Amino acid sequence: MIISGLGKAGLRSMANKGACTLMSLCLLACPVAAQTYPSRSITMIVPYAAGGPTDTVARVVADAMGRDLGQRVIVENAAGAGGTIGSLRAAKAEPNGYTLILNHIGMATAPILYPGSVDPLTSFEYIGLVADVPMTIVARRSFQPNTLKELIDYTAKQGNKITYANAGAGTASHICGVLFASETGAQPVTVPYKGTGPAMIDLLGEQVDFMCDQTTNTTNQIKSREIKAYAVTTAQRIPALVDIPSVKEAGLGNLELSIWHGIYAPKGTAAEVAARLTSALQSALKDEVVLERFNQLSALPVSNDQASAAALKAKLTSEITRWKKVLAAEIAK
Repeated sequence: MIISGLGKAGLRSMANKGACTLMSLCLLACPVAAQTYPSRSITMIVPYAAGGPTDTVARVVADAMGRDLGQRVIVENAAGAGGTIGSLRAAKAEPNGYTLILNHIGMATAPILYPGSVDPLTSFEYIGLVADVPMTIVARRSFQPNTLKELIDYTAKQGNKITYANAGAGTASHICGVLFASETGAQPVTVPYKGTGPAMIDLLGEQVDFMCDQTTNTTNQIKSREIKAYAVTTAQRIPALVDIPSVKEAGLGNLELSIWHGIYAPKGTAAEVAARLTSALQSALKDEVVLERFNQLSALPVSNDQASAAALKAKLTSEITRWKKVLAAEIAK
C-alpha cells in the first residue's frame, strides 16, 4: 500500500501537516464568525414586568443597538423573585451572543437577598453600563400628605395603616423603601408586585398609598398630576421635574439614590462578540433619539468609558459590597 510505504517518518509528517491545516482553518473561521455576527435577531431579557422603568430603558437602548448591529434586539420580560428568574434564564442561555440581559441595581442586591441565586460575578460576561436613573417618592392622588415632611409625619403616626408598593425584594423600589424606613423610622405595610409597572397601575387606581420608583416610570404621571410627588432621590432638583424638591432639600441626604443599569451576556460568550455588543451599546448611547428620550425621562446615559466591560464589572463588584452592609437588617428579619 502507498501509506505503508511511507514509513514512520512519512506518516508523522502527514499528521503534522494535517494538524497545521486544521489549525489554520480554525484560525480563519474565528474572524469569519465574528464578522458575520449577528446573523439573526437578539433577545434582551428584562427581569422585570413590561411597562416598568427598567423595561423602558431597555426598549430605548435595544432599538438603537439593533440599528447599529443591523438586526432586531427584542426585549423579553421574565419577571419575578426580585429579578432572579430572568437572571437565571440569561445565565443558562447558550453563550452565542443572541441572549443578553439588562438589569439594574438588583443584579447586586439579589445575591444578598436571595442566597443560592445566580452569582453575577461568575455567571456573566460584561457588556457595559447604560444609564443612571433617579427615583421619585410618589403617592396616590388623594393621599393626605402634601409634602415630604408631611408624609414622614403621617407614616410615623399611621404606622401599619399605610401601604407601600414595591416590585419585590432586591428591586430598586424595595431598596428605596428600605432607605426611607431607615431614615424616617416609618413602618408601612409592604405590598410586593411583580414589577413597578403593575404597582403603578394600582397606585393610579388608589389601591395602594405610596411607592418609590424611577423617573422613567413616574415622570409622565407626575406631570399630568395623576399622582402626587414628594421628592426626587437626588442632591439637586432635576430639569424634567423642576418643581419637585430633592431629598437633600428635605434633609434626607442619606436617601440619595440613583439606579444604575448594565447589560450582560452569558458566561463563555466569545470576546469578539462581546466587544461587538459593547461597540453597539456605545453607539446607542450617542444616538440622538436615545439622548432625547432619556432626557425626557431624566435618565443620564453613561460616558463612553463607562459603557464598557471593565466599568460594569467594577461597578457591580463595589455595589455588592455596599449593599451587603445596607441590607444586613433586612436579611436578619
